[in-house]
Amino acid sequence: MQADAFTMQADAFTMQADALTMQADALTIRADALALSGITKFNSLRINEMLYLVKK
Repeated sequence: MQADAFTMQADAFTMQADALTMQADALTIRADALALSGITKFNSLRINEMLYLVKK
């Protein structure tokens, strides 16, 4: 019975470690998304600038 408790505790620690890894991955993905959003906004501004200069 005590061996089962230790096994369950080890499983819980493994799941907790997996959850922390997934959380870190989610934060990395969020940072990448923010970077891509910034690039998109910058490119949009550049395109608008080029269109404005062409219309002059």
